[in-house]
Amino acid sequence: LQSGLHLCLNITVRTRRSSTLLIQHSIQLARTLPTVQRLNRCLCRSHIEEYNERTKDEGGQANIQIIDSEGRMSSLSRVGQHVLARGGLALCLAAAVPSSAAFLRNEPIGDLSNKFLHSTRSSRRTTFAMSGGAADGGGSSGGARTALAEVSSGGEFKRRESAWRNWISREKDAEHPPEADRYHLFVAYACPWAHRTLIVRALKGLEDVVSTTVVHPIWQRTRPDIEDDTHSGWVFGSDGNMLTNSEGLGGPFPPSFDGNEPDPIFNARSIRELYDKVGDTDGKYTVPILWDKKLNTIVSNESSEIIRMLNSEFNEFSKQPELDVYPEDMRKDIDAINDWVYPSINNGVYRCGFATSQAAYDKAIDELTEAFDLVETILEKQRYIAGDALTEADVRLFVTLLRFDEVYVVYFKTNTRSVADSPAILNYCRDIYQQVGVKETCNMEQIKAHYYCSHPSLNKYSIIPRGNNFVKLLEEPHDRETLV
Repeated sequence: LQSGLHLCLNITVRTRRSSTLLIQHSIQLARTLPTVQRLNRCLCRSHIEEYNERTKDEGGQANIQIIDSEGRMSSLSRVGQHVLARGGLALCLAAAVPSSAAFLRNEPIGDLSNKFLHSTRSSRRTTFAMSGGAADGGGSSGGARTALAEVSSGGEFKRRESAWRNWISREKDAEHPPEADRYHLFVAYACPWAHRTLIVRALKGLEDVVSTTVVHPIWQRTRPDIEDDTHSGWVFGSDGNMLTNSEGLGGPFPPSFDGNEPDPIFNARSIRELYDKVGDTDGKYTVPILWDKKLNTIVSNESSEIIRMLNSEFNEFSKQPELDVYPEDMRKDIDAINDWVYPSINNGVYRCGFATSQAAYDKAIDELTEAFDLVETILEKQRYIAGDALTEADVRLFVTLLRFDEVYVVYFKTNTRSVADSPAILNYCRDIYQQVGVKETCNMEQIKAHYYCSHPSLNKYSIIPRGNNFVKLLEEPHDRETLV
């Protein structure tokens, strides 16, 4: 609004995979363009043509069209002039059916925002949902959804990419330069993705530089005053009444576990409210959030990128500036490890747990088991997963292994393997856990409370298994240094 932009939000196209990817990237551009200058920089002809060509290469057809605020087609090379002259523009996408653009071309923006355009070509179906909320809303209004809704027609869990992908940078004129006490992390002890950021923050000694708020581990209704909005998600700690799960069952649970605090910025009740504050249109209200307190906006909610910012951009404030968990001479090996650990292990446990067909589960558990055995083999020969130095690849792997026996083996049915029965992996976990600052980021009580109590569809009465006190195993001595 500050820049005079008006974008058609929440555009969802359901065709084949290539078209879906195109839409996600384009929505990301629309969502992260607060100024006309950034629009001109990001939404260039070459960028758009790249996505169109990618879709064609994968056997589909897609066209991104620019429509100005009066509903007329705009030349891509003149987007800036149209924005300035007409006070706004709308981004519309025509995928699979080229003739769809013809329907859009003659429609005023106001009419488009209330329509669904349906067309077919061969066996593919394209749906344009303009300003109407995400189509996979997970049973709640306004497009809000959780990871449980990200399941394909074949029953496979397909995690969507994070939406906010800006960067803290030391470059001149950077929008988000590194400063002490400017940035805040909203995290959950329970969430493995958020846990990554807590570990790197601790390893780098940035506790006094980047502040944190830890949310309540058990998802609650984020808009309990709206009956039709059934979205459940992260809420802040409070001194209120005892809680149940989102179905009114289980518990009672405390309104705050140790370390859970209220929102220090807006006194919001939920993480969803923070996303609403910045006009988010993605509808998936995740942690971690890296927040810019000076600009009052989200910098990033992508954990893999946040940990790299913490690693490299705050060294002038860090207590451990010499530590580099993504060293240049190891990046090729680190990236190679991440490329198979993420889909088969980090996300693999979710693919097992959220699968809604036997075939999808069988595929996921086979890949997870094979990858788990590969990790054991690697760690029998070297101290860390990417070599002889602690790197981000270890942080990313450890957060999943920490939760494996107590949660994933039971809750996500990953019972072909266990950390406790894998000597090299168990000893490796002890090594990571005993690194300076890491132990303090590990809270098994909140990890188990989140998983077992936040998804009533998987555990109706939120019964938390007692477990075997896995953390106690991590406190025993290790001999990993002998492998160097």
